[in-house]
Amino acid sequence: MTSLYLLAAERESAEVTDWAARLGWLVGLALFVALVYWLMREGWKWRGILQSDLPELPGAPDDPGPARLEMTGRYHGSTTAGQWLDRIVAHGLGTRSRVELILTDAGLEVVRPGAGDFFVPAGRLRGARLDKGIAGKVLTEGGLLVVTWAHGDRLIDSGFRSDHAAEHNDWVDTLNQMINKTEGAR
Repeated sequence: MTSLYLLAAERESAEVTDWAARLGWLVGLALFVALVYWLMREGWKWRGILQSDLPELPGAPDDPGPARLEMTGRYHGSTTAGQWLDRIVAHGLGTRSRVELILTDAGLEVVRPGAGDFFVPAGRLRGARLDKGIAGKVLTEGGLLVVTWAHGDRLIDSGFRSDHAAEHNDWVDTLNQMINKTEGAR
């Protein structure tokens, strides 16, 4: 009987939680996440500094003329033409936002609520195509309207996705016809 009593007396509950260790891990994790966020922000700012040679974006003319096409959707960013992972962040071109595209004979007006609007004159448009991705966004094949345009001495690809993807083909055809007429007139 004494042996049963001794066995019962020796058993103790295991410590359930070591609060100091758990709190230490949580603080360490929070500091790590803050460090990663800060490094990403600094990288974004550094990319903007490296691209500071890019001229200011042109604004829309006072009277661009009647709209040939209009589209609402999302602006997914801009990259160096042909390099779909080289995001351009200078002048807000890397900021994703809602978008309203308006194509006139004067050019392409990009209206972005919450981000800077810009205008691409017709003479600077170089091409339009359907693609599946641009820096930070990959869609199904043909799910992204990519417009190539010249700005300063760079060619830039800007990616758009319409709220109604069926509009993309009309945009590609109309933009490319407009570009061919503009280039033929030179």
